[in-house]
Formats: sequence, structure tokens, C-alpha cells
Amino acid sequence: MRDLSKGYTLIEILVALSILGIAITVILQLFSANLRAISRSEDYVHALIKADIRMRELLQSEDLQEKIWSETTDSGHRVDVVITEILKEKTETLQFSLMEIHLTISWRENLKSKSYSFKTLKTVAKKI
Repeated sequence: MRDLSKGYTLIEILVALSILGIAITVILQLFSANLRAISRSEDYVHALIKADIRMRELLQSEDLQEKIWSETTDSGHRVDVVITEILKEKTETLQFSLMEIHLTISWRENLKSKSYSFKTLKTVAKKI
């Protein structure tokens, strides 16, 4: 006589397959969420690199004057720059003036607008 108690029942196999299917679905969803996050972070990194390059160009400029302007990069990022002289009354008797540089970079991601703003100060020698 054969022993029928050896092996798995159909119910045990179905339960194991359903648990395996749920686990695989969860893992695939986590993987796709990570891919979306990586794609979004790429956009942020590109924008921040563009802003950093533009800010460094402004800081290296010897002849920094008060002005406001906007420009659009080849990649579609909009850069808004505002340069203003601050603390005029305190630097009036000094040989330099203090300039505030405010740079905002913005771009569109899907239907949303994203932007970052940076501020820094630079001393500029006054022309005598």
C-alpha cells in the first residue's frame, strides 16, 4: 500500500504561491518607486549644478553692480538673478561695498514647478 501522507496538498501549494506572488509584487513596487526617486533626484542635481556654476561665475566677476535679470539655459532651467548693494550707510566710509546676490533656479517637472534659491554676499572695491 502507498502512503498518501507524503507530499504537499493542493491548498498548501496555492497558499505558498500566493505568498510568493505578494512578496514579488511588493519588491517590484519598491524597485519602481526607487527608479522614480532616482529620476527626480537627477533633475534636482542638474538644476543645482547649473545654479552653482552660475553663482561661481557671478562671484568671480570683478565688476559686480546692482542689476536684475533672467535667463533660460539650454536645458530649460530659468535662472533669475538679483544683485543689490546692502548696508550702504555702514559701508559709506569704507573702500568697498557689500553686494547681495540672490539666485533662483526654476524648472518644470511634469505639471509642477520646482525651484531653489541661493543667497550670498560679496565685497566689491569701490571705484575712486
